[in-house]
Amino acid sequence: MKSQNKYRKFQLQQKNIEVLEKENTRFKRVYSEYENMSNDLWNLENSNGDPVPDDFINAMVMQATYLEEEIEDWLIQYNQNKSEIKN
Repeated sequence: MKSQNKYRKFQLQQKNIEVLEKENTRFKRVYSEYENMSNDLWNLENSNGDPVPDDFINAMVMQATYLEEEIEDWLIQYNQNKSEIKN
């Protein structure tokens, strides 16, 4: 049994992500890049092939973290705007 992809941390906010992807092409590109990088990282860490240097994986993790932070900022702003509209 394979372990769950730990890089897929935004699964609970998929509805908001889908709205943001429709509204903003930059967000769509950032999120797409994050998904691709997350899948690549998970595959690298769970493959039985040739080992990948730790420096390479660490650089990918760092880039994925930057993308996560940007996505989180978008989601926070979106949620704040959504709650302001309700009030």
